[in-house]
Amino acid sequence: YCQQAVESSRSVRLPNSKSESENLAMISQVYEAYETLKRQERTLDFEDVLLLTVGMLEEDRGVRERVRDQYRYFTVDEYQDVSPLQQRLLNLWLGNREEICVVGDAAQTIYSFAGATSNFLLNFKNRFPNAQTFRLSTGYRSTPEIINTANLILRTANLISDHGIELQSANSHGEKPVVNGFASAADEISYVAVEVLGQINSGVNSSDIAILARTNAQLDQVKSALNNLKVPSQIRSGERFFERVDVRDAMRLIRGASVLPSEVGDWYADLVAVLQPFGDADYVTAFLRLAKSIKDNGGENMRAFLREIEDRAEQNNPPTLPGVTLATLHAAKGLEWDHLYLIGVSDGVLPMGNDLNEERRLFYVGVTRAKQRIQITYAGKPSVFLEQFN
Repeated sequence: YCQQAVESSRSVRLPNSKSESENLAMISQVYEAYETLKRQERTLDFEDVLLLTVGMLEEDRGVRERVRDQYRYFTVDEYQDVSPLQQRLLNLWLGNREEICVVGDAAQTIYSFAGATSNFLLNFKNRFPNAQTFRLSTGYRSTPEIINTANLILRTANLISDHGIELQSANSHGEKPVVNGFASAADEISYVAVEVLGQINSGVNSSDIAILARTNAQLDQVKSALNNLKVPSQIRSGERFFERVDVRDAMRLIRGASVLPSEVGDWYADLVAVLQPFGDADYVTAFLRLAKSIKDNGGENMRAFLREIEDRAEQNNPPTLPGVTLATLHAAKGLEWDHLYLIGVSDGVLPMGNDLNEERRLFYVGVTRAKQRIQITYAGKPSVFLEQFN
């Protein structure tokens, strides 16, 4: 990770950047301070949990055997983004067994900077020669025009091979993707904001629209432009909805209120009062919309609403958030929208850094988030990734 950070700072040429040795020293100091803070706060992060679990399973035979007795079948999604440490843990869980199913797409490996590698996916048959392989080549999300664009992105860099898959769309034809260039990023963002407003005024639901960018800094500028036009929007982070601290706090209050009798017989009004301390946050609006729908369809009390959101939490199926979604390409992974704007496909922005294939895969992931319509924009000099689009 430290080496990735140094290489990123070198290739992107950040302002006030220092020499490689100075960068390494700075990263080392930050890392040491982070580890010290965790010890002081008696806190573990995700990597710690993995490391400690691996150590426990490797060193304690009794624990290892109990775990293997308890868990027999394994399914791993997004297998192209597994890290060596995660694979090590999976190996310890499995032992010599072969009851495992993995799902992945090497063309969507976008977390190499965090240690992920598609090698485990590509070499799966070498380890499990009797494994059955099912190649899922039919796309059910996007139109043929969007799928053809996505295929072109990979084909140009020879990322479609024996391991890659060229998709075919099962949907009806639609609009061709559009590429627009602008003199400046300010012009680009202003144009996209006005376009989005026009779509909403024409009847498109704002929650069916997304604007994707390479960095969060770009999204802040987009949000400001949308705010000026009174267009509701919310920046989506990579954190899952039900794992957000504020959402968990709200659910804790809802659980407490659900066991109390309603004084006026209107559980929806009680829910509004319970959520009042959280203001007009996006998740409050989403919860109240869902509660209103449940009440209108015969939900008799707050417990019915609580059961619904707890079921959704278990299935990772959050309620629809209001407004246009703004997200980085990484945070958009696994999501989809009818109408998509992919901004900042400009030289020096996308690709960013010196791993062109990783950045091209990230571009591919962004394009394949669109279901019906996509518009790609850039400011100044277009990205090298747009050369094949004439």
